[in-house]
Amino acid sequence: MPFRFARWAGCACALLILAGCGGAVRLDPPTPEGEAAAACRTLVERLPQTLKGAERVESVPASPYVAVWGEGEIALRCGVPRPVNMAPTDEVPVINDVAWFSSPSLPTLFTSVGRAAYVEVTISRKHVPEAVLVDLADPVKAALAQTG
Repeated sequence: MPFRFARWAGCACALLILAGCGGAVRLDPPTPEGEAAAACRTLVERLPQTLKGAERVESVPASPYVAVWGEGEIALRCGVPRPVNMAPTDEVPVINDVAWFSSPSLPTLFTSVGRAAYVEVTISRKHVPEAVLVDLADPVKAALAQTG
């Protein structure tokens, strides 16, 4: 279990590593399979070019499962594993019909749950997380079906 948490935390930290000022943002892409991969590709295609004033930029390596805005201000990865520190009894806030898990130890990392794939969003302190998650709710709902 400690290894999984370290790997998960490492992935979260990797989201904000820049490949260079004004350039593409380097982050590790997830590797979803099957229906989750197809749903994630659809989600990333539906995401806006501008989010809370930040323009969408390229990620390195390029991935159909990743979207980044600004210089890493907001980063989305679709098809990530279930958060290892999420307990079945955790209360998960719902924003515009999308449930988002957030660990108190990683206050800028949110993971949508209860959908065909887990979607991880890292939001810099430059933005209000709830406002970003409201804007992401419609594309998430349209691309990723709810699960039981």
